[in-house]
Amino acid sequence: MKIFVTGASGFIGSAVVRELIHHGHQVLGLARSDANAEAIAAAGAEVLRGSLADLASLERGAAASDGVIHTAFIHDFSDYAASIAVDRRAIETLGNALAGSGRPLVVASGTLRAPGGGPATEDTPVDSTFPRLSEATALPFAEREVRVSIVRLPPTVHGDGDHGFVPELIRIARDKRVSGFVGDGSNRWPAVHRLDAAVAFRLAVEKAPAGTRVHAVAEAGVPTRDIAAVIGRRLEVPVEARPVEHFGWLGPFFALDLPTASEKTRELLGWRPVQAELLTDLDHPRYFAR
Repeated sequence: MKIFVTGASGFIGSAVVRELIHHGHQVLGLARSDANAEAIAAAGAEVLRGSLADLASLERGAAASDGVIHTAFIHDFSDYAASIAVDRRAIETLGNALAGSGRPLVVASGTLRAPGGGPATEDTPVDSTFPRLSEATALPFAEREVRVSIVRLPPTVHGDGDHGFVPELIRIARDKRVSGFVGDGSNRWPAVHRLDAAVAFRLAVEKAPAGTRVHAVAEAGVPTRDIAAVIGRRLEVPVEARPVEHFGWLGPFFALDLPTASEKTRELLGWRPVQAELLTDLDHPRYFAR
């Protein structure tokens, strides 16, 4: 298959590109800049210049491909509403381009908090408080003959090149000379290695039925105090409870308890994570290099 990938030079998207090529697929990668284009070409993919805001480029990419994987998202927390609006328009454009064809559209989203505090499953619906509209926008295209599926990613996607929540926790601990957790630190964050997540995206584009929600979750929930303990040991700083405000914008996220199951995904797609788990990966010098 020839797969059009948005976010093809990003932390997760670049792993998806390599996974697809390794398994015999051709890849057309969306590139906004010269640097992104060079990275995509170096991975062995064809380059399409454009951006999420350039809807004509998205239409061209979808029209030229046998399927689409949409991993790109503008992580601008200073204007998150604008990022959500761009994402919604991009998904609508991709879905419309594929409508009536039966071709796959795989859209990245995030894991959820299940009602009642139990583990979220693939059947857990998006509630009205979930800010992103990826699922609500994409899933209706299943009724328009698009083999659409959602890949939900946990808050901690780790591995080489990680620039997400965990590096931010390391920065805070380094700056404030204490590695903190909220409450008693028993709240859990699900996690997955970027290379295992890439496999989930490939399997979804190859065989996920229309309307499927996939959980790319290798670990159902890592206690946040355990994450803090590794950071504290590596930085040689105390590990202590801290209020939510200690963590700035990250605090409300770090305080959440988000246990997440992935048994249905493993059974449906045959997905088997094989990469290092979060605490093992975190206990590596590359995470602490300045």
